[in-house]
Parts: sequence; C-alpha cells; structure tokens
Amino acid sequence: MSDTDRRAFLRQAGLVAGAAAGAGGLTALLHDPDGERGKPKTEDLILPAGGYAVEASSVLPVLGVATGNDVKKLVRGAITLVGGIERFVKRGDVVVIKPNVAFERAAALGATTNPEVLRALIELVKEAGAKEIRVADNPIESPESCFHRSGLHAAAIDGGAQVYLPAPGNFRNLHTQGATWIERWPFFWAPFAGADKVIGVAPVKDHNLCRASMTTKNWYGLLGGRRNQFHQDIHGIIADLALMMRPTLVVLDGSRVLFRSGPTGGSLADVRQGHQIVASTDSLAADGYGWHELLERRGEALPAYFKKAAARGLGQPDYKQVSIKKEQVG
Repeated sequence: MSDTDRRAFLRQAGLVAGAAAGAGGLTALLHDPDGERGKPKTEDLILPAGGYAVEASSVLPVLGVATGNDVKKLVRGAITLVGGIERFVKRGDVVVIKPNVAFERAAALGATTNPEVLRALIELVKEAGAKEIRVADNPIESPESCFHRSGLHAAAIDGGAQVYLPAPGNFRNLHTQGATWIERWPFFWAPFAGADKVIGVAPVKDHNLCRASMTTKNWYGLLGGRRNQFHQDIHGIIADLALMMRPTLVVLDGSRVLFRSGPTGGSLADVRQGHQIVASTDSLAADGYGWHELLERRGEALPAYFKKAAARGLGQPDYKQVSIKKEQVG
C-alpha cells in the first residue's frame, strides 16, 4: 500500500494515533502477538440495561430466512421477514455493525463476513435514516490487513460507514455481571460511545475448538487483552458473550458456508454456496438454524455453548421452537 493510500485509509478509519509513524509504526501499533492490545486503566463500563435489543413482538417471526442468489435481495428479504429495518433502526440512530473480520483471508474463502452482505446491510441502515454507521472489529490477525484483504474495508467505506480499528485508548474495562470469564474485561468501546443500536453480521463457519462459529461467537471480536486464554473453556466464553452483548438484530451470513477447516479456512474446497441469509432477534435460534440447515449437521448434537447460554435465558437453541418465516427471493 502506498503512503498516500495508507493516509487515506487512516482518515477513513478514524485512526489518528500512529498515522505519522508510517508503515512500520502502524504495524507495530496494530500487531498484537501477546494478546495485550486493549488493556485499559479506566473506570469500569456498563452497557445499557437490556443491551441494545428492541421490544419483542408477539406477531412477527423470530427468524426470517431468505433464499436465493442475489445477495442484496437476500439481506433485504430476510430483514423484511422479521419486521423490516424500520423496526430496528430509527431516524437519527447511531448504529454499530459488527462483522467477522478475524483473519487475513480473501472473501471467497468464507472465513470472514461476505463484503456484499455488509454493503447491503449498510445500505438498508442508511435507508432507515441512521445518523452514523460504524463498522468495527478487533481481528485476531493484523486489523488493517484483515479489513483490506477480506474486502470489508472497501465495502464499509463505499457504503458510507466509518471503520473503527483497535488502537490504544479504544478499550475500556466492561463489567458484565454474572459472566464466568469476562465479568471485568477489556472491551472495544470506541465504536460504542453514543451508539443506539448494534447489529451483528457473521458468516457460518466450522470451528476446530467450538465446532461452529456464527452470530454468538462473533462478539469475541470485541474483546481485548489476553483473550487466547479463553480457549481452555471455549464454550463457557461464548455463553459469556451472549450475556455480554444483547444486540438489536443479528444477521447470519449463509451466502457461503465454510463447512470444514474452520475458523481460518484457506481453500475453496472447504467452502460451499449457501444461498441463504437469516435475520433474527435471537442469536441462539439463528445459530441453531445455521448448525442444522447450513452446516448440515442435523444428526449431531449442538455444541455445548448453546445449552450454557440457554440456561441463562439468553435464547432458544432449538430454532424449530420459535416462529420462523421463509421466502424465496430470486
């Protein structure tokens, strides 16, 4: 990347700190081999009571499933089935969108959110009258490289959103009452300052530790500090994530499915086309659908984190027990 392109990227991403240091300085700022990025010395933060969820509906379905080949129509169709974007975003809202940008992979490899899905989602949120749209993640690998290689930086900027990358000072200690592992833990707070709504948009992936990574696991990308220690109890930490973040809406990106060799992938042979987008107010129900219908593991028990999160009253893992509406959108 040229110096000119790098400076443009920094302006778009809102990353002022470290810009003058050039390429080497930026790499040092963002690379975090020891997992120490984001260890703030600040007063504890508490997210809004009830999180960012909208009021439950006794009429609208919990799951909306759109099937087809046109990504833009899929995103719009799935969200329309659960009440339309106007149910979730109001004029003047500040909206955080959290894709999965964890790895430096090309979009076609399925390890990250499909940039076409992100762009379509941003377009809908803009139509609803959002004042500001923020796209944020704290990737496992170099954030700058992950956002660029996956196509998600271009999708966000082209759509009119602002990209937030992790940097010193962008984290605050979050207090999540009742959490086992992250009752007090560094949280990527900068994009959430003043936010009204939060939307997660996650791909459907195999995962070598927790067996599946979807909308609930997606919130892992908001943690700082030595988060690799959570691998000793991966199901426990995912249940904690469900407690930590009560989103406005989740979008399960089944446009393509990384059905093996996850979560990093690396071969097109590990990916199949899914042709589906799922929108839901229940992350566990969305992920349950993804497990059975998109990963096609109908004969296998759900991963343990589903039961752990459900025991806390955080959703319904059996998607067949919630109201669902499906539509072929072309």
